[in-house]
Amino acid sequence: MTKTNSLHRTIRSDIERKILSGAWAPGFRIPVEHEFMAQYGCARMTVSKAIATLVEAGLIVRRKRGGSFVAQPHVQSAILDIPDIKADILARGAAYGVKLISREIRSPRGEIEIWLAGRGPLLAVTCLHLANGNPFALEERLISLTSVPNAADADFAETPPGTWLLTHVPWTEAENRIAAVGANRRTANLLHIEPGSACLVIERRTWRSRAHVTHVKQTFPGQVFDLIARFAPAAMNRDKQQLHK
Repeated sequence: MTKTNSLHRTIRSDIERKILSGAWAPGFRIPVEHEFMAQYGCARMTVSKAIATLVEAGLIVRRKRGGSFVAQPHVQSAILDIPDIKADILARGAAYGVKLISREIRSPRGEIEIWLAGRGPLLAVTCLHLANGNPFALEERLISLTSVPNAADADFAETPPGTWLLTHVPWTEAENRIAAVGANRRTANLLHIEPGSACLVIERRTWRSRAHVTHVKQTFPGQVFDLIARFAPAAMNRDKQQLHK
């Protein structure tokens, strides 16, 4: 490997580490190429190559005459964006609260946990979201500490894990799975509903480039939560795109 290729990989790794650690949050404007050239003592082409690979990975976006920025999250779903439950409750005009039920750092077990963390540690968090003091949603979340090491020190008794992740950790892809289920006894007790009551369950996993970030299961009593998606026929969307060109 030539020195130039080795340096380009070093620059990429250093930038990627800042993004993946959350030190450079989504929307952060990264230093200009001349600053990297001075820092690493290299040619502009070496810096440009390193940034180009991060653009290709979806971690950085370039804006013409604006610079390069840490990419904002992008969800691959026509039905549901990544919700911030705290923000949703506040938007409804209710007082938000969170009750931390359990928090544990441990080794992965089972297919989902191994998919998420491989052989590395994971953080398992269970919390109850409250609206005006009443149960709004039960959240059971797993976070890969290999991908998000700072989560080990986060105070989820003050800031719910979903809100913390949205503000600290960039992600590039998400998958939602939505189902209607009857509440089991444990879930019913926590949500103050009858066992078997209808609930909406959203299971989500997110990636950051090729790194797995989190898997979460959120259970909402059917009477407090619904999903609304507004969209137009594909032909109409194509017409709108033509008008905006």
